[in-house]
Amino acid sequence: MKNKICIAGNIVLDLLYPISGYPTPGKLTTITEIGKSVGGSVCNVGIDIARLMPDVKVSGLGLVGEDENGDYVLERLNAEGLDTSTIYRKGSTSFTAVMSDNFTRERTFFHFRGANAEFCEDSFRWDDIDCDILHIAYILLLDALDVEDDEYGTKMARLLAHAKERGIRTSIDVVSESGERFMKLVPPALKYTDYCIINEIEASESTGIPLRGEDGALLYDNLPKALSALFDLGVGEWAVIHCPEGGFGMDRDGKLYSCGQIGLPKDKIMGKVGAGDAFCAGMLCAAHRGMNLGDALLLANCAATMSLTEPGATEAMGTVEEALKYADIYGVADSGAAF
Repeated sequence: MKNKICIAGNIVLDLLYPISGYPTPGKLTTITEIGKSVGGSVCNVGIDIARLMPDVKVSGLGLVGEDENGDYVLERLNAEGLDTSTIYRKGSTSFTAVMSDNFTRERTFFHFRGANAEFCEDSFRWDDIDCDILHIAYILLLDALDVEDDEYGTKMARLLAHAKERGIRTSIDVVSESGERFMKLVPPALKYTDYCIINEIEASESTGIPLRGEDGALLYDNLPKALSALFDLGVGEWAVIHCPEGGFGMDRDGKLYSCGQIGLPKDKIMGKVGAGDAFCAGMLCAAHRGMNLGDALLLANCAATMSLTEPGATEAMGTVEEALKYADIYGVADSGAAF
């Protein structure tokens, strides 16, 4: 087995603005400090995997700008030990202004697409991507790969198909977005995806199966339907749905697994900005190690929980062994799923 994971797609500079409360339209709130960090799937998932499995080579693949922000991103990734030789420079670095409420810890994002919008299949030099798993994210936020393709449905689907032809296991993630693009852009990619790791909102939008009731409660009975629907759309190995209640998955044999949330006290939650990417990193580490889906969900939940203990997306992450201790220390809640 090759000992390398490649994380491709969105590379972002995060401008962090903790605020004293989210204002209503026309009102003012106070930014309590200003921070800067790297973000996007390549940075967040890549750094998390590098910290979870220091013995595994992790490479990034994408575009940053020919600017100071691009310099900052590359310096940060290099410092974390990532191979940045397949991160190329073009235009202006993508950035996101992250507004994080100091009281609720909820956050909103204001994004400038920048160089990410030009990331396409021409950015892939296959001879340099000699990896075990290729994770690409985010669908719906990579303009040049979200366009239509006559043969494969989308350019993203074509790219994933070419990766599989080379014996590379594929993984995708999706950005949470309102609208009808999910049904158009996600299903074509799933035909060539081994590991689909998405949240309940994205799963619902992709399959058309509701996973939240009008009261906001998770519709547990619909989880198996949504997971099965993802396999019907083409997922090859694992279909995984994560949400605050826990992680839920189905393997290629149709077996269902679930893992409830880790009981981290609320006063230890410092930020939620990297939880979804940390969950994804945990799943990819488990896939690389050959773990079964049940153990993978536990590791992913522990990694996501660990990420909550610092304000930034990756600052809290440790090794796989350190992450798993969170389950022992704080316990694992009943997932609520009848499977």
